[in-house]
Amino acid sequence: MDTWTLLLKGFATALQPVYLLYALLGVLLGTAVGVLPGIGPAMTVALLLPITYALEPTAAFIVFAGIYYGGMYGGSTTSILLNTPGESASIVTALEGNKMARAGRGAAALATAAIGSFVAGTIATVLLTLLAPTVARLAVSLGPSDYFALMVIAFLTVGALLGDSAWRGMVSLSIGLFIGLIGVDSLTGQARFTLGIPQLGDGIDVVLVAVGLFALGEALYVGSRLRGGEIPIIPITRGWRTWMRRSDWARSWKPWLRGAGIGFPIGSIPAGGADVATFLSYATERSLAKGEYRKQFGKGAIEGVAGPESANNAAAAGVLVPLLTLGIPTTATAAIILSAFQTYGIQPGPRLFDTQPALVWALIASLFIGNAMLLVLNLPLVGMWVKLLQIPRPYLYAGILVFAGLGAYAANFTVFDIAVLLVLGVLGFFMRRLGFPIAPLVVGAILGPMAEEQLRKAMQIGQGDPAYLVHSPFSIVAYALLALIIALALWLKRRRARFEAALPSIDTTTIAAVDEEIESHEPHPELDRGRLSTRAVPLQRGGADPDAEPGPGRDPDRDRDA
Repeated sequence: MDTWTLLLKGFATALQPVYLLYALLGVLLGTAVGVLPGIGPAMTVALLLPITYALEPTAAFIVFAGIYYGGMYGGSTTSILLNTPGESASIVTALEGNKMARAGRGAAALATAAIGSFVAGTIATVLLTLLAPTVARLAVSLGPSDYFALMVIAFLTVGALLGDSAWRGMVSLSIGLFIGLIGVDSLTGQARFTLGIPQLGDGIDVVLVAVGLFALGEALYVGSRLRGGEIPIIPITRGWRTWMRRSDWARSWKPWLRGAGIGFPIGSIPAGGADVATFLSYATERSLAKGEYRKQFGKGAIEGVAGPESANNAAAAGVLVPLLTLGIPTTATAAIILSAFQTYGIQPGPRLFDTQPALVWALIASLFIGNAMLLVLNLPLVGMWVKLLQIPRPYLYAGILVFAGLGAYAANFTVFDIAVLLVLGVLGFFMRRLGFPIAPLVVGAILGPMAEEQLRKAMQIGQGDPAYLVHSPFSIVAYALLALIIALALWLKRRRARFEAALPSIDTTTIAAVDEEIESHEPHPELDRGRLSTRAVPLQRGGADPDAEPGPGRDPDRDRDA
């Protein structure tokens, strides 16, 4: 049966009224949580993961698809209106989008982000539909040594290349591998690292790892650095039907397509990720801009929002290619999605398309549906999302702690899981304080037992000879590609660093400094050292920015379209 026939069957399932309601629920929940300040997609997915436990697998993953895309989109609202990126991939959106909002063009920034997310998400999902079955068919022929080679690639690239320090990433990966080894050894029956606690005999549930490190750890970290005071939000006064002018459409459609072309392939490879894709997209748009449009970069260029937001969402779909076909997560969010599959006893990999075809194609079809729902809902309902931004943050993070605790208890209905959640949350808090990335730990905890199983199988087949690990052409090519991927990733990081150095940097860890500035109404030294302040500038009548520079800083299309 060909790909398009299977996809049509997936649509036949996903378009049933009950599944459409589930998709709508996922989109609403994902956007509502993702739009909250300081909450990125990984935390959104981890926090909402427990609500799918009561659903059957198809319904659960349709909800999850909506949560995934909704969480990816929700961050653009806080980046544009609050200048508070929830993750590194939203930094560029905050750079240009907030400048547009301060100049009275926040509506156009939100609109181009929403439409660009839809365009790029649709293109990337089509590519996922075409590529995933082919990759899965090729992967069926892989042996244990080949899978172990793929997992080594995931470990080294995610551990060494995520974050600013390679050694911190490897330490984080080692902690994750240690957590993954806790429990009774399936081969020898010996307890490992259980400290004599019977409840640890089955290991630590991956849901507890995800919720504890992301939801609880992030809430503790952000909550410990928040201060009182209202969040300054730049208002949106124009109706959503008039957000985009004709010139805005003309300037946005090419960046949407280029962003999709950049984001999908980078998201599909280990150590790619949405943050690399967004910076490359921004660099591309800046280099291609001409004349007055080029001078607007750094002052609120709409291309600087359209391209990176498209790249961000295309990379989100690209991440699903190695996850669904090989069972290998390349980002923290993908690792949490993998844990959701494992909760239902489903292991993503090359045989997933044969063993669970109805589930997989309903999931892919729901990505198309959820993407369309995002566009239809988010443009008219942006006023409601802005209201959510005004929730007092003590209440917000207290609510996150409560829901994280309820989700942990719902996993196995034991109080012991609450204690494990607290320990993991404190671990996540101190890792953030010390600058250790969280993603390698989650990837190590989830892939560690799988890598151990494949290594043991390979050693049994090779009769204990380590040379068997590199005996097949695929494994040799995989290790050669590992060196190439690391070299490419280092080049991309250097290229990104050059563009960051040339721009006012936005540090996602300056929330406390921002709050102090809001309270005292005086510039904070953390925000004076070249960083972009998150203080909102009151808008005058007509949306003029009091701090806007005349001349090149103005939009040359503004007067012509007025």
